[in-house]
Amino acid sequence: MHKKFNITGICRPAKHYMADVSGKLAKVIRMIESGDYFIINRPRQYGKTTMLYSIAAQLRKRDDYMVFNISFEGIGDAIFEDEKVFAPGFIRLLQTQAKIHSPELLPFLEEKEADVLNLESLSDALSYLLSKTDKNVIVLIDEVDKSSNNQLFISFLALLRNKYLAQDEVKTFHSVVLAGVHDVKTLKLKIRPDAEQKYNSPWNIAAEFKVDMNLHPQEIKPMLDEYAADRGVKMDTQHIAETLFYYTSGYPFLVSKLCKMLDEGDSPLQNPGEWTDLDIQIAVQQLTYENNTNFDSLTKNIENHLELYNLVYRIAIDGESFPFNPHNPTINLGVLLGIFVNKDGLKIHNRIYNEVIVNYMAIKVLETQLPPSNLDKTYKNGDGGLNMEAVLLGFQSFMKKEYSKKDRDFLEKNGRLVFLAFLKPIINGSGYDFKEPQISDEKRLDVVITYLKEKYIAELKRWYGPKAHAAGLIQLADYLERQNLQEGYLLIFDHAEVKNWHSEWTEVQGKKILAVWV
Repeated sequence: MHKKFNITGICRPAKHYMADVSGKLAKVIRMIESGDYFIINRPRQYGKTTMLYSIAAQLRKRDDYMVFNISFEGIGDAIFEDEKVFAPGFIRLLQTQAKIHSPELLPFLEEKEADVLNLESLSDALSYLLSKTDKNVIVLIDEVDKSSNNQLFISFLALLRNKYLAQDEVKTFHSVVLAGVHDVKTLKLKIRPDAEQKYNSPWNIAAEFKVDMNLHPQEIKPMLDEYAADRGVKMDTQHIAETLFYYTSGYPFLVSKLCKMLDEGDSPLQNPGEWTDLDIQIAVQQLTYENNTNFDSLTKNIENHLELYNLVYRIAIDGESFPFNPHNPTINLGVLLGIFVNKDGLKIHNRIYNEVIVNYMAIKVLETQLPPSNLDKTYKNGDGGLNMEAVLLGFQSFMKKEYSKKDRDFLEKNGRLVFLAFLKPIINGSGYDFKEPQISDEKRLDVVITYLKEKYIAELKRWYGPKAHAAGLIQLADYLERQNLQEGYLLIFDHAEVKNWHSEWTEVQGKKILAVWV
């Protein structure tokens, strides 16, 4: 049976093509060997569960370790409401592990289940359990922030902390590893004011987890090497690994998803049996319009936090630049949710997320602000290609018509987003567009449009005067040269009191550029 690319649950080397994360695993194992108490806090579908599985598998090969790898996922919320339910429930989770990996402890755990009625008796049972073995006992708990707003959960974290701290007095856990979206130090907990001591205590000993969980090209390449050899697929694995990283910034779910789409034919290859740059690009575009739980979570998280929505808008749509400040609560929330990253300043984590976000915001405009639009023959050339001059002039005409006192504030604030919404029904079915924020004095947004395999470059920018405009024309000409194109398009948003509804063709460095003011 062939291996496959996996995007759900645990990745297993015998069944799935996997990136080489041995370097990351080694760093985590060293933290455990040092006896650290820490949390692997990363966004959803970031490889946390697979990392815990790999830790357990590696340490169980050693005679000096006993590992309990459990998860709070799938056990329901009711268990966290009453310690009389939680305490024996936790013992049952340990029993499940003991049946397979430590059968000598199973009789004791089964005997103790009836006696464990609260956290205090759970603590006593764990102490006795730990005294029954000479091995270093490791406890790994996945989805640890599942009920982080619950007082019982806080008390349980305090129990783990107290057990861990008691290692100089009695036999206790050698290391505690938790996994969840949130860092233990930033969990949003509903807690009584008189319990401040308990609020702080569960995590004031936690070691900082600094292991980079993104997949880098050198880690993606071995996965592609194995796949290409197994399936007889032709590809430059180093280059394809770099291309995957270019679009995903190493977000594990996105890397595996693109590979899965190409392998299983969800994104058909241009030349069967070969992966190329164009195949990756087309798969990326298809993915950005797909509905999946990862993207649903992304947009829901943005929609549910107004300050986060506004900051994301200013970065993804307006191309604004912000310094990275992890102490800012909105920025920190965006980092925890996998939306932001520090790349010489605050950026959207990866190009696919940036595209999904822009599409999501554009669709909202399309649904609420723009009238229905269909692909009109006036937007096509004689050969069926896209007539970009007609598109830009059509948008200018639309803006001039809609630009009234009633709509002015909206259009000036959201003009670039309105253009992206205007563009979608025109290219739908025959092409796709990709947005690239370019941070500069003009706050440009490049829109790279592929229509029937022809490429068009349009830059969206604000008007900052003739000097900035001249510099912008040169920048666009340079970009056209790199893309091996002779024509480019410049859509200029002029927010002057008296609008300049103007357009002109200009030749710059041998390139023809159409500039259209709106």
